[in-house]
Amino acid sequence: MKKPNTTAEIPEIRPGQSIELLKELHILTRDGKLNQDTRRKLKQVYHLYQFIEPLLDDAETLVDHGAGKSYLGFILYDLCIKERASGEIVGIETRAELVDKSRQLAARLGFERMRFLACTVEDSLTSPELPAQVDVVTALHACNTATDDAIRFALTKNARHIVLVPCCQAEVAATMRAKKNESLGKTALSELWRHPIHTRELGSHLTNVLRCLLLESHGYDVTVTELVGWEHSMKNELIIASKRGNPRKNARERAEAILREFNIEELAARFTY
Repeated sequence: MKKPNTTAEIPEIRPGQSIELLKELHILTRDGKLNQDTRRKLKQVYHLYQFIEPLLDDAETLVDHGAGKSYLGFILYDLCIKERASGEIVGIETRAELVDKSRQLAARLGFERMRFLACTVEDSLTSPELPAQVDVVTALHACNTATDDAIRFALTKNARHIVLVPCCQAEVAATMRAKKNESLGKTALSELWRHPIHTRELGSHLTNVLRCLLLESHGYDVTVTELVGWEHSMKNELIIASKRGNPRKNARERAEAILREFNIEELAARFTY
């Protein structure tokens, strides 16, 4: 049987998509076909893409933090950027070996306006290889405080849009756990995190609530939804923030009240700057 080598031969794939890229992402099998698992994965990729595509209409620079193997960046470039006259995608990743592999793949595919930097978020804030302002910042499944670092980068760079899918979040839960006995004597609300599993889940929820309030305090409209079908992680919350210029007046006060009520005020520097 003839192996498919064009997107036209696979109806699920959008016209013009790179077959080689889809194989590298294991969305197509080695012989260029879709099976049940890869068809489901392609559906998940398109689902995520539909949230980000509208943000790229007039965007020149997208920075992807915690890029890993840069799967997101490659898909966005392939579908949105490669046919445009301008626009670039920059992947930020601390693991140099992954950055090298991404550079090699971009060169092989001819994706000339994709760049990859091996550095921390802290380094990226002052890197001369990044512009003073970027349009879109993404951070998908960036573990623990890496999502907060990406938010700080986005705010520093005055990003117009921020897309986050937070991953494991231990800092807030750890602080709540350390002060559990003290909190039990202060407020009946501490019953919400008396049991360890509740501490973990409530800590994760509070973290994202505080992140949203921080973004709103800086003039972003925030939408929180479920990233339906993204099965690579059980962390399935999608936060999309777009700059509107009018800060929510009470966002910072609400964040400070939450920190106080849950006895985690020592984390104020992370969530109320």
